[in-house]
Amino acid sequence: MKIDFTPLHYTFLHKPLLIGGCAMEYYGLRKAGDDIDLVIHPEDHAALVQLYPDHIKDLYGDMGVCVYGFEIWNQICTFDYSYLKENAVEEAEYLVTALDKLLFLKALAMEIPKYHRDLELVVRKILDTAYAIR
Repeated sequence: MKIDFTPLHYTFLHKPLLIGGCAMEYYGLRKAGDDIDLVIHPEDHAALVQLYPDHIKDLYGDMGVCVYGFEIWNQICTFDYSYLKENAVEEAEYLVTALDKLLFLKALAMEIPKYHRDLELVVRKILDTAYAIR
């Protein structure tokens, strides 16, 4: 999956972590929506906040920089980059959150029907993988 970061006019110091719909698409679970959701290292986040001060979104203390079709977060429900990147899949320009972390993120938002469906898709993928190994 190719993600074009050039509209941001920023070079990441640490690989951004792909979450949300693009991570779902990466794992072949469903097509991504229109935005690209990322959690990034605090250094990169601070720099992007400085670069785009008029594009900040505060979601219960999670701070996002929302610009050019990207939603770039410092954390999700207090779970930060270092936690969410554990066991991530490394691609050339970014990381993809591991399936267990994706499951966790979808569970956090499962009261929203879209995310509940995503939760079910991730669970099915994990079970299919587990039983295919046997």
